[in-house]
Amino acid sequence: MEKKGFWQSGHKPTLFGAFLYFDISFMIWSMLGPLAVVIAADYPMDPVQKANLVALPVLGGSILRLVLGVLADRIGPKLTAQIGMLITLVPLLLGWLWVSSLDQLYVVAMLLGVAGASFAAALPLAGQWYPKEHQGLAMGIAGAGNSGTVLATLFANRLAQHFGSWEVVFGLAIIPVTLVFIYFSLFARNSPNRPAPKKMSEYANVLKQRDTWVFCAMYCVTFGGFVGLANYLTIFFNTQYGLTPVQAADITTICVIAGSFFRPVGGFLADRIGGSRMLMMLYSGAAIMLLGVSFLPPLLLVVIMLFLGMMCLGAGNGSVFQLVPQRFGAEIGLVTGIVGAAGGLGGYALPLILGRLYQATNSYTPGFIILAIIAAGSLALTLIMQIKWRRSWSSQLQTGAQTSSVKI
Repeated sequence: MEKKGFWQSGHKPTLFGAFLYFDISFMIWSMLGPLAVVIAADYPMDPVQKANLVALPVLGGSILRLVLGVLADRIGPKLTAQIGMLITLVPLLLGWLWVSSLDQLYVVAMLLGVAGASFAAALPLAGQWYPKEHQGLAMGIAGAGNSGTVLATLFANRLAQHFGSWEVVFGLAIIPVTLVFIYFSLFARNSPNRPAPKKMSEYANVLKQRDTWVFCAMYCVTFGGFVGLANYLTIFFNTQYGLTPVQAADITTICVIAGSFFRPVGGFLADRIGGSRMLMMLYSGAAIMLLGVSFLPPLLLVVIMLFLGMMCLGAGNGSVFQLVPQRFGAEIGLVTGIVGAAGGLGGYALPLILGRLYQATNSYTPGFIILAIIAAGSLALTLIMQIKWRRSWSSQLQTGAQTSSVKI
């Protein structure tokens, strides 16, 4: 059978809808990252409290991704995404009209996690339309919706400054969520090749698989590193280099752009040279850049290193999800939720590592050294797993006559 090219495969309105849903959800999910330094003027916070504020949406997203992963498998990713967008309106309304204390703000931060859980519906919705040889690019394009973080860092503090209130930013965010919901409802479609819902015993079987936890560890570093840094860098630049809230968010935007827009590049290249090979290069680059940042060099140099480091992490996200469908094609909805949840846990832990160590040592050096060590450890894990996968997957690929089109 003649293979179709990427643009002749799949369903483009659905791919675009998945991207929009993911994009706007990421914007909502990461709003508190840049806004934290503005909110601190109303609710003074120590370094750990700031870290908690920007980490709680990520924790909420990690928990809810498992829920949305199961829903996507049971009722379909489109309906799951629609439910997710409607629930996202709740914390936006609360942040706009209800918050009057730091404790209440923590509640809103946790509820914002439903936007981060969008991952578990957006990627299966897009990926199920495409054959394995195009999975990396398709899921990379849908996953490039993490560029919504750019919208948050670029506009959140500016809008807060313009209107003289950070609360109004939550109210304004309702508008794009509504517009995306309308487009998504009209044009997105579930794939006719969507796998049948799994039994609970099959869910347990997935969790027993070693590769499930390997992918979780890999994504915990790539996605967790990207999200954690995207949420925390405004605080870092504000504290370490004395930048204003808008300036700090603008510099963060530069770094976030690298991670966002190189995700599909990572998926595209992984389709051609193999996801594990790409990951080894990317983990190496991230480790080197994070170690360089630990020396706290002048601002221009640290921005360059963080740009390159987040580029590696963003491309790594696409590379991980080039591998996942090859191993778990029939369970992609569930596995996406599990792996995405692990990525969120990494994003939750990173601000706490930096915030707690800064409070203990009055320096960001120890925190970035630890992050570099974690990236180096991921490189070692990927090298070991590539050897094992080549042995265990090669017979399966040959049986399916896909050796020439799928690369590990």
